[in-house]
Amino acid sequence: MEFISATEGGEYSINPHYTYGKWYFYEQILRIPIYVIFHPQIAVLEVYFLVEGKYKQQSPDENGRFWIEALGLFLGVWMGRKAELESYWLRWWDKSGNLLFWGSELLEQERQRAQQAEQKAARLAQRLREMGINPEEL
Repeated sequence: MEFISATEGGEYSINPHYTYGKWYFYEQILRIPIYVIFHPQIAVLEVYFLVEGKYKQQSPDENGRFWIEALGLFLGVWMGRKAELESYWLRWWDKSGNLLFWGSELLEQERQRAQQAEQKAARLAQRLREMGINPEEL
């Protein structure tokens, strides 16, 4: 995956001589099967598959995502907040279209789930006490 940098256009360089262009190097020398170029400032994602020795640009699905068969996942652009930064991010979705969470999102989800369970247990204990039952003796 390439993220467009200050040296605009270097990702597309087909220079076949040393120092090789990135495109040429990945396509002709390393023969990388999937080449992804992401423009984070403008939320443009390009995906190329190596087909018969040449990169062929892929078209996104109706959701703007690209199916990556080798991973069994979709790759797409998501707008949101991560690490206090609101921006465009590359994200993965499963075959059913469910967004895969980052580790920090999983931790937050688990924290909320635990907090809800604690609140439910506290309400249940209170209700038992109202009924004259000591929940500590159960």
